Amino acid sequence: MPIITLTSDWGQRDYFLGAVKGKILNLLPSATIIDISHGISPFNLKQASFIIRNSYPHFPKGTVHILSILTEKTEKNPHLAVKYDGQYFIGADNGIFSLIFEHDPEELISISSNEKDGKEIPARDRFVESAVHLASGRPIEELGQPVTHWREQMHFLPVVSGDVVRGVVIYINQYENCVTNITRELFDKTSKGRKFVIEFRGETINKISTSYQDVPIGEIVALFGSTGHLEIAINQGNASSLLGLDINDPVRVEFRS
Repeated sequence: MPIITLTSDWGQRDYFLGAVKGKILNLLPSATIIDISHGISPFNLKQASFIIRNSYPHFPKGTVHILSILTEKTEKNPHLAVKYDGQYFIGADNGIFSLIFEHDPEELISISSNEKDGKEIPARDRFVESAVHLASGRPIEELGQPVTHWREQMHFLPVVSGDVVRGVVIYINQYENCVTNITRELFDKTSKGRKFVIEFRGETINKISTSYQDVPIGEIVALFGSTGHLEIAINQGNASSLLGLDINDPVRVEFRS
């Protein structure tokens, strides 16, 4: 069963999504098309990469993922087909791959240009044709020429200084829970069982909860979510709006003996 996923900043209003799905089914009627998200903020590579890196591991080997964010092809941003952990990813070399993946790919191909009536075909059509090629079981090498690296995009990494971990908000979900770049692994490694205080926007928390409902409705809660990252939330509330927390805002954890 060939699976092709779609992730984009198109939204649901315009014709783009329907056109892409129609073209996929026209070329490969047996395809199963999965929408991961079309609510990415326009051109937001970091938001898209967070969603993809936490979604793709749950798909079967051989799944093909189309990444349609900042897809314009330029000399510096060629279109790439990537094989990574037994799955395939198609997108522009705009830095998104370096944000999603933690190690080198199994295969990395610069997709060859295709022309129709003397004009290069649009990125959406090239992505669909490449995805159908891979989902049909054909070799990735037939899509173009091998390359050795992709464009790097800077990660926001937490900083540990003595007894303090300094992180930032990296993602705000539909419920306005604020996900930080502080992982459970880093927290536990630095904590060593000590007491702590989490500080942000003039607020403090000194407890890690196991669920949002560990605190009364309307109160602030800190917990490690399903991604393994520290989250700041409000039980049945909107933490980002109510606390004034936004992307890249600092979150500080101080451990005390």
